[in-house]
Amino acid sequence: MGQPVSDISVIDELHLMKNYYQTNVTKNYAFRKEQLNQLKSSILNHEEELYECLYADLKKNKEESWVTEIGFVVAEINAGLKNLYKWMKPKKTSTNLINLPSKSFVLPEPLGVVLIIGPWNYPLQLLFTPLVGAIAAGNCVVLKPSEFAPATSSVMKKIIAEVFSKEYILYVEGEGADVIPRMMNNFIFDHVFYTGSTATGKIIYKMAAENLVPVTLELGGKSPCIVESDANISVAAKRIAMTKFSNAGQMCVAPDYLLVHSKIKERFIETLTSTIEKFFTKDVLNNNEYAKIINEKQFGRLLKYLGQGKIIYGGKYNKEKLFIEPTVIENVSMNDDIMHEEIFGPILPVISFNSDEEAKKVIEQNPNPLALYVYTSSKQKEKYWLTNIAFGGGCINNSSWHLTNHYLPFGGRGFSGSGKYHGKYSFETFSHFKAIMKTPTWFDPALRYPPLKGKLKIFKQIIR
Repeated sequence: MGQPVSDISVIDELHLMKNYYQTNVTKNYAFRKEQLNQLKSSILNHEEELYECLYADLKKNKEESWVTEIGFVVAEINAGLKNLYKWMKPKKTSTNLINLPSKSFVLPEPLGVVLIIGPWNYPLQLLFTPLVGAIAAGNCVVLKPSEFAPATSSVMKKIIAEVFSKEYILYVEGEGADVIPRMMNNFIFDHVFYTGSTATGKIIYKMAAENLVPVTLELGGKSPCIVESDANISVAAKRIAMTKFSNAGQMCVAPDYLLVHSKIKERFIETLTSTIEKFFTKDVLNNNEYAKIINEKQFGRLLKYLGQGKIIYGGKYNKEKLFIEPTVIENVSMNDDIMHEEIFGPILPVISFNSDEEAKKVIEQNPNPLALYVYTSSKQKEKYWLTNIAFGGGCINNSSWHLTNHYLPFGGRGFSGSGKYHGKYSFETFSHFKAIMKTPTWFDPALRYPPLKGKLKIFKQIIR
């Protein structure tokens, strides 16, 4: 990773970006389309290098890297290219009676110079996906990657530098705790988009509030996964195991813990553990298809969870290789850290329940999760969970894959985040929508003007 930029250089570059934005070059449709095409080409030109770097940082295999990182971003760009003209067009709206014969419309415009801060767990996807929306909306963008995925950061820097000028897209490296406050305390961004922990999100939010800068926070939380007594056990086990242990569980929308109905708990655990072995083999610590923990700090944090509750499957680890095998735990206490902190690793607590109310009380200990998953064949139970739990987004009879559908908004609420993005929602996040009313001059009734005395009756007829 390159050296962090100095105070003087980064602030000067930010002001150059502001000047560049004010030339209005970035607002043109042809310009935006060309930038998206160039970004796509540059990513694909570095595809093999991205595979190598994602493996170096997280031990992700090529297939997982394409689905969750490279291909994910390419699909987002393709959606932007397909729909950009439609997103940019003024949207006609209705006009109320008192304003007729005026015409009304909503005009999207870019926000200006925006800051996007990415995390380490999906270093390409979670930095470049919001970038696509910011480019499509016509902004200048400052990108701050995580310093904890240095190999991937280095190739992302190449991708950006090869096609974009620094006045348009600025790639800023360095320690986040140092670089981000320096920028935010010396320059007023028009929007800040942050993906990461809730604790850091609060700090970002406070800094932005000093200048009333709008913020999108994509955080995390304890996303519950409910397996009802009428669930398809085989399908549930496969879909839960796939997403929970993808990227060694280092995924914000991974099922954090399971609530399994007591009637099927034993059968479900048997099916889940056999599914894990089928997916990752019995010797998972030597399996090149299985990811590693990002660093020693995160590894140490996860190890303490292994001592909370009873391990019923897995539990082996290798500190030197930063590996923790898929682990299933039961008999956890609601007072343990494992049930109050986002696990963000390959450890899965299983809690049994007998009634919806019992399960609901467990979920309510960590309100507003980023995601919620329900496995059931009952529409009545499906409706109960969707209407009785507040959460960001989720799935019925699936886990985590709602994230990959750019037609759906993605985002949390409360401690799991604020705002939304993906597809057109990214464009909207990085746009301001001007409300415009155009009134003709050929119709100019005296009713609108003073003196108003005696006009109350007619006002009541047309304003209601």
